Amino acid sequence: MAAIETSRPAPFGAITTYRAINGLSGVFASLKGWNDARLTRKALSKLTDRELDDIGLCRGDIEMLGR
Repeated sequence: MAAIETSRPAPFGAITTYRAINGLSGVFASLKGWNDARLTRKALSKLTDRELDDIGLCRGDIEMLGR
């Protein structure tokens, strides 16, 4: 019975490249979340106090969203 080695080491630099891409995607995900929260706060700040009350918020709650 012959034994065949089926696993090979990753090519030189592959792990570093993988970690760099994961790091960049994490940065982009964080930026996207920050921008989404910023746009939400901007849209809510344009509402009147009555409209905010209808959805159960007050002006002080707007800054706490997305943090």
